[in-house]
Amino acid sequence: MMSRFRLDLLVLLVFALHFAPSLSDLVISKLDRRIDLTSQIVRVTLTLKVENTGTDPVSEVSLTFPEHQANNLALLVAVSTEGKGKSRGAATNLPIKIKQPNDSPASLIWYAASLPKELGKGESLNLDVLAVFTHVLRPFPEKITQAESQLFLFQDSAHFASPYDVKIQSLTVKLPSENVESYTKLEKTKFSGSEIKYGPYENLPAFSYSPVIVHFPSNKPFVVAKELVREIEISHWGNVQVTEHYNIIHGGAQSTGEFSRLDFQARPHVRGASAVRNLIAMLPPRAHSIYYRDAIGNISTSNIYGDSSKTLLEIEPRYPMFGGWKTSFTIGYGLPLQDCLFQLGGTRFLNITFGSPMNDVVLPEGSRDISVSVPFPVKQSQVTTFSHLDIAGRPTVVVEKVNVVPEHNQYFQVHYKFSNLSLLTEPLMLIFGFFSVFVACIIYMHADFTISKSSASYLAKLQWDEVQGTIQQLQDIINRCLLIHDKLEASLRELSRTGDVQACKAVRKSADNLLKDLSKELKPLLAILQSSPQAAHVLPKVEELVVKERDLQEKIMLKHTMVVDSYEKKSGGRDLENRVASIQQKISALKQEVDDLVEFIEDI
Repeated sequence: MMSRFRLDLLVLLVFALHFAPSLSDLVISKLDRRIDLTSQIVRVTLTLKVENTGTDPVSEVSLTFPEHQANNLALLVAVSTEGKGKSRGAATNLPIKIKQPNDSPASLIWYAASLPKELGKGESLNLDVLAVFTHVLRPFPEKITQAESQLFLFQDSAHFASPYDVKIQSLTVKLPSENVESYTKLEKTKFSGSEIKYGPYENLPAFSYSPVIVHFPSNKPFVVAKELVREIEISHWGNVQVTEHYNIIHGGAQSTGEFSRLDFQARPHVRGASAVRNLIAMLPPRAHSIYYRDAIGNISTSNIYGDSSKTLLEIEPRYPMFGGWKTSFTIGYGLPLQDCLFQLGGTRFLNITFGSPMNDVVLPEGSRDISVSVPFPVKQSQVTTFSHLDIAGRPTVVVEKVNVVPEHNQYFQVHYKFSNLSLLTEPLMLIFGFFSVFVACIIYMHADFTISKSSASYLAKLQWDEVQGTIQQLQDIINRCLLIHDKLEASLRELSRTGDVQACKAVRKSADNLLKDLSKELKPLLAILQSSPQAAHVLPKVEELVVKERDLQEKIMLKHTMVVDSYEKKSGGRDLENRVASIQQKISALKQEVDDLVEFIEDI
């Protein structure tokens, strides 16, 4: 950087010898320059009195900056006034553009400020110029520990690189504090308080120079937004939603070594003097629904202060930021529509501050004839954004600018036309949507979506349903028969316990009647299955089940008769026991077969 600075000064010297005669019509009778180094943004204020000593009128005034400064020039504003004292006229902002001479070296950048009217022979005007630079302060040393303070190096010339002769010139450098490591001492140099004054110097030729270097401490927040995108979404239902996405870095001297949270907490102003502990966001006075979050979630370490003119959001990151450290977060808030959106004739316009390198203004769907008015040069584009209930999408105006500084936080306007009937689009969509759902439900509840009743598949389904119902009834009858069998078995056990033959006969008589009735109920069910083609694959098993149940019924009745007769005749013997045991074996085998058939049919 030092070698580049010396090269620019050498170019100024050569260029002065070449161009001095051609720019002699204008003379700066007085030039006061003030450089503010109290923050990371360097602001240079020039107050000039320009006189035309030539014969031809002049329509513009040239300002020149070395290339290394022009590359970091964020803002250049010139204001002209005529007269002085009480007779001083109104201030006029002058349009400025780059106007590079053909034979000018690339290391010197020329800007031309157009005058409101030509400056005639012998006339003069006062010119106030504000130049704002970024990234011109260099940390020196570039790396420090947690306990060290930041030191910065600033390089410039005690003489402004003017393309005109200067009769009287002075320079004042404003520092953040009264402390300074070192500074260049020239003739007529004075250090007082926190200011270094050079001059006044008289009768300086064009492009004169005198290098100065200031080395000074500063622990001001050197925060740089590497990326900042602000989304402004307009809703004509009464709200403007603003969302700002930040990706910031501490642009000061890089932190080296380990970070000790204990030392920082114990002595934050000593063991973390260069750290950024909090940030202040200035929001509109009626901002509401404010939130502050990052990728992890909501951050509660924030405070809001406000009055009738502004709302201040104090942001405290999750950790203190030292040199080179980064963090990302999002701020969001809402604004009343009447504070930002206005209507003039048939055109609506949003009036809001710039405040961000990239502003995405999302207009309502249906907006047309869109135009943007910004008080400084920007890059504009238009895209389409889709959100809920959108059909064609919302037109979005993207306004971009690089190297943004607080002075750019000026109001800009987005003009567009919008029909009030378009406000009904989303409510009508919701009404139609709910109505469609209700109509669909009504149709579904009342419509018959079954297959045609004359089709073969539908008839086959009906027949199979009939077969299933018949089999279910048949199973119920079989199960009732099996319950009667269990009652007969239980009566025999009760007979062996009490010897009450009459009670056992009564059970037998009731069982005979019930089984006869069930047999009558069973016959039509079998007939239905035998006549249905759909029952062909299950009919053999059903018929086998009926036959096995009848065999089981006969064996149980035979056993019951033999046992009751033996009790009535009071006869017994081993021969009777053997016959009963033989019948019982057959009964057990039949029961197992019946259970297997019932289980098989249930699976079907």
